[in-house]
Amino acid sequence: KSAIEHGLKPIVCVGETLEERESDRTVAVLTRQVQAGLKDVTEGGDLVVAYEPVWAIGTGRTATPAQANEAHAVIRREIEKSLAGAADAIRILYGGSVKPDNAQGLLAEPEIDGALVGGACLNPDSFLRIIRAAGTA
Repeated sequence: KSAIEHGLKPIVCVGETLEERESDRTVAVLTRQVQAGLKDVTEGGDLVVAYEPVWAIGTGRTATPAQANEAHAVIRREIEKSLAGAADAIRILYGGSVKPDNAQGLLAEPEIDGALVGGACLNPDSFLRIIRAAGTA
């Protein structure tokens, strides 16, 4: 809330651990995290939400496009509950080991608005391939 009030563009990151995913608690975890992240926020402004499954960060593992799309749909529903009318305007990015070989599939999903690229952006050729994939998704 404070970041928005001061003209900053906050990125609220949410995501479950491998244990939470394997015990079928992803929806509950994302719901709790989005509600906590948007507590006291009254307008979306330039808010961005990133789905970063903890089990995929820096591990080389990534959610399948279908898994990521499902998680993004849960996040969008929770945003709509917290900020009625703002869910379509708030960008929801996927950020779990985005690489050139998985970017196009992830970005083709209807609920995924973009990518939060980590280590893959350190290699210019790799990052360029992700950017090109985004243009064809």
